[in-house]
Amino acid sequence: MKGIGLGGAVGALMRAGYAFERVAGTSAGAIAGALVAAGISEPALAAAMGRLRYARVPDRGLPRIPVLSEGISLLHSGGAYEGDYIHGFVRDELEALGVRTFGDLRRNDPGADANLPGERSYRLVVMATDVTNGRLLRLPWDYGLLGLDPDAQSVADAVRASISIPLYFDPVVVRDELSGQRVTLVDGGVLSNYPIEIFDRTDLRPPRWPTFGVKVVPGLPDGDPELFPALALPALAPVKLLERVVATAIVGNDQTYAERPCVRRRTIEVDTSAVGIVEFDASAQQRAAVIANGGAAARAFLGSWDWDAFRRACPDVPTA
Repeated sequence: MKGIGLGGAVGALMRAGYAFERVAGTSAGAIAGALVAAGISEPALAAAMGRLRYARVPDRGLPRIPVLSEGISLLHSGGAYEGDYIHGFVRDELEALGVRTFGDLRRNDPGADANLPGERSYRLVVMATDVTNGRLLRLPWDYGLLGLDPDAQSVADAVRASISIPLYFDPVVVRDELSGQRVTLVDGGVLSNYPIEIFDRTDLRPPRWPTFGVKVVPGLPDGDPELFPALALPALAPVKLLERVVATAIVGNDQTYAERPCVRRRTIEVDTSAVGIVEFDASAQQRAAVIANGGAAARAFLGSWDWDAFRRACPDVPTA
């Protein structure tokens, strides 16, 4: 739910005349990023957000009885909810924009990083965590590690993997075509919740444009109550410890990185405290407040942003 703040911020950037050559995102950021990479307009983005039926996102499996269904699903597949509704929503919205696979998001840029290999020439990158092999997957960049053709992979499937909040949504299982192994993917935020550095140049050429980041997840410890989803689990000490471990994994690593001065200078921080991460029953007023906060944060950021001053202050940050 905090991801709706991304919509507010991106909409404000679009209205200010900004365009997006490449987009990276994790979890809710993968949803917003996919739509932006597919070329959605600002009015269409607002309309898509309006079409999302938030109460349907936590979709129970059979027998569809509160608490009982969540418990059965957790034991059977590792997540309280199936995640089919949000997957279908993303798939349909992307198809309306003419995007189905990552091949539709291929990008030809003669001025790109000279060290950029062909498998990284896409408008979109989403983060997923491979818990089978203990590694971050940057999709579509890393599909080759699984013996899969990046161009043939569904964008909606990658987004669904990226939003698989541990214990909340069913994880996504894919087949490694090289080993025949079943690989389990969960929320990319476990290893990379704020991938702002992913497009930084490596060829020492001068940057052509900045990379902006939009941050909607609060830091620890103040934001801890907002981070971990409320599940039908007993409030036992081991469970509470697990919650803290997952919350720290999702936020702690990137929090340290995000506090660096030259990262903060290109970060738009959105106040999303009006809603919890999985507060899908939030009122229309709560949602509107978060979207408005996103827009206000982007406008405030642009009011003080100076590209030349940033390059003078942060000469070692090789933005795109």
